[in-house]
Amino acid sequence: MDPVLAVGIILSLDKRERKRKQYWSKRWFLRKQTFGHAKLLDELRLNQPEDFRNFLRMDEESFNELLWLITPLIEKKDTIMRKAISPMERLLITLRYLASGNTFEDLKFPSAISPQTIGRIVIETCEAIISCLDGYIKIPCTEDEWRLVSKDFEFHWNFPHCLGIDGKHIAIKKPAESESFYFNYKKFFSIVLMAVVNAKYEFVMVDVGVNGRVSDGGIINSIKFGRRLHDKQLNLPKPEVLVEGDIVSMPYVFVADDAFAMTKNLLKPYSQTHCKLNDEKRVFNYRLSRARRVVENAFGILSSRFGVFQRQMFLSPEKAATITLTCCYLHNFLRRKSRTYLAGGSADWMDGDRELHERVWRESQTKLTGLLTTTQRNSTSRAKLTREASQNYFCTRGMVPCQLNRI
Repeated sequence: MDPVLAVGIILSLDKRERKRKQYWSKRWFLRKQTFGHAKLLDELRLNQPEDFRNFLRMDEESFNELLWLITPLIEKKDTIMRKAISPMERLLITLRYLASGNTFEDLKFPSAISPQTIGRIVIETCEAIISCLDGYIKIPCTEDEWRLVSKDFEFHWNFPHCLGIDGKHIAIKKPAESESFYFNYKKFFSIVLMAVVNAKYEFVMVDVGVNGRVSDGGIINSIKFGRRLHDKQLNLPKPEVLVEGDIVSMPYVFVADDAFAMTKNLLKPYSQTHCKLNDEKRVFNYRLSRARRVVENAFGILSSRFGVFQRQMFLSPEKAATITLTCCYLHNFLRRKSRTYLAGGSADWMDGDRELHERVWRESQTKLTGLLTTTQRNSTSRAKLTREASQNYFCTRGMVPCQLNRI
């Protein structure tokens, strides 16, 4: 036989042999019931409830309720080719991703699911969570609903007519062909999470997805909430006196930091850049800071509970926004359902003398990056009068015992 022909036959047979040995799935993926997440969860549920909470960032009762809610939206049917991944496995892999922030490539080993499939599962499950928990983030629609938010701030933090707002950068990989569109002042690529928070550390408004380059006070005008605030469409209560018999009526205000331009309904502290502040202004800054700590705590708790915020997300801006929004919904869900979610010193607190005590998350490196301080200084006369009236109130009838010691 011709030697060349013989070699050709051998190569052809070898190629067909290799082709016959190919599988539609890696063999060890087919054995995920032996060592996958579901088996580990059963062990933790029975013997280590604390580790169960650490593993998924929620207790068993909350997990079971969430699974019951989203099962109709994520359940798939078995086929003659393969058995479908169960709703519990889908929720497990999603919660573990949110809790750890590990890449899909890393998560394939404990779950025995391919990274491509994990990527689809995580986004589909997050969309289902957002849909099922839709009522857990709800911006107040009426004056009475805003008053309830304000009264909680006054009761817990001694700031009447107060509402809270802030924004943070969420680190993402550079989107393809985006150039510097998502490049922020801290020299990384990001989208911005804007939120209004109530006195119970719950998000009442969340907007996520604005490019990180818009990092100054103008960002509030880039979101629907900011435009509604500017156009007076939020149904905020009309200005009211703080104490019966007062002449000056005070508007309801969002307390913010120097990242925002001050307006009639948005107060920020006095700047210490150009001049030394007197005691009255320092008292105002302290009292406003106490109220703003609620917003800072909400972001701090979010980033410490969900490890996905502690590293860069290797996702598109749209998918990163879905992940971020899901964590905000889960935060509110667990805040209301779980007794252990804020246990162990998660949030700042005040003692009987109204003395503020800070919590451990402030000392960690997991805090989200704040917005850039705005250079807009052209506050309206009405905004300045509102701040002065608040300052006078805090230094007279609204004084709290510890404020002079804290300035």
